[in-house]
Amino acid sequence: MNHSPQIVIIGAGPYGLSIAAHLQARGLEFRIFGRPMQTWLTQMPRDMQLKSEGFASNLSSPGAGFTLKAYCEEQGIPYSDQDSPVRLDTFSAYGLAFQKRLVPALEHRTVISLERTATGFSLKLDDGQIVTPQQVVIAVGIGAFPNLPAQLTQLPAALYSHSSQHRDLDSFRGRDVTIIGGGASAFDLAALLHADGATVRVVCRRPVAEIHQGPGLKPRSLWQRLRHPRSGIGHSLRSFALAEAPLLFHYFPVALRLHIVRTHLGPAGGWFVRDRVIGKVPLLLGSRVRSVEYRDGRAQLTIEAADGAESQVMTDHVIAATGYRADLRRLAFLNSVTSADLRSVDQTPVLSNNFESSIAGLYFVGALSANSFGPLVRFAFGARFTANRLARHLGKRARRTASVRSAILAR
Repeated sequence: MNHSPQIVIIGAGPYGLSIAAHLQARGLEFRIFGRPMQTWLTQMPRDMQLKSEGFASNLSSPGAGFTLKAYCEEQGIPYSDQDSPVRLDTFSAYGLAFQKRLVPALEHRTVISLERTATGFSLKLDDGQIVTPQQVVIAVGIGAFPNLPAQLTQLPAALYSHSSQHRDLDSFRGRDVTIIGGGASAFDLAALLHADGATVRVVCRRPVAEIHQGPGLKPRSLWQRLRHPRSGIGHSLRSFALAEAPLLFHYFPVALRLHIVRTHLGPAGGWFVRDRVIGKVPLLLGSRVRSVEYRDGRAQLTIEAADGAESQVMTDHVIAATGYRADLRRLAFLNSVTSADLRSVDQTPVLSNNFESSIAGLYFVGALSANSFGPLVRFAFGARFTANRLARHLGKRARRTASVRSAILAR
């Protein structure tokens, strides 16, 4: 194999695999490094379900492609485009099948450093191999960016964790667990832990439990469809616009883009957890953890309610279901790339409309591109737009490079 391809993709989740499938269809030379669907297979509880509906949970491949629906039909797995949750294990298995079928050249290796060179980049792999591509696509996903409240680090490490650390919940059976957060991870974990025999409570800053409404029993009227159109990231006019026009979003003022990414589609549970949580798991709504202490082998939490009243909770373990926050500083392999060269805003790269950063030939996709293209690219549904646009751009660049080489050789 050529050790110095024109393009390298770092990451093998939905975005990395989708981009690789499109590059391969265009006949472009590339290598892709990573563990397929790693975040989905190792950093989420095995029995959880996706909030994204079936039609919005596809990886992207050229043409009709290999969809989740096609995979489920092949495997005899029940499937619905909408109004029926997708199991995590089904989605993960689909991603692995997609990789084997469309990206067989994936290399299970890790990039440990990236440096700029006069002609492109030099990447060092975990086996010591050096790769020198001209373009690099960073598609690391959300797994690298767990957001952990700093106050929890005052506790012994065995007493707290982030939700991304829990694939298997069996160790919590019969124990007391406090979950901090008000989004899908918090409610998913609460439902699963309660069903598995743990004593569990949820501490949430919001005054109400934000859980999506379930599927309607009646067909939606024309007015309902116009007022709340379905999209791959939500059912509203704003979600529809953000899903269908990410390039328009790219040209919004920076402050407006940051505000939309920060506030649109806030934390919320999937409709399918409502009956498994409401009335079954204590919800401390409108509350926050004011302080934590280590007491007799357990964590003592001081909980402050919206009216200022305080209460004490003794618990065996605290799980921070506090989501993820994309941050370039968390990518250790980028340590040699200076902030002066790589322009950023809110610790995410400033990108062109082709996902290219201020360093020529260095591209970022997925969560790290959300401040440039909107909430769409935080979801698997955004892989289609990303892979199509980036592959087209890299194809044009490859053709220009080939033309220049041909001209030089013809002299």
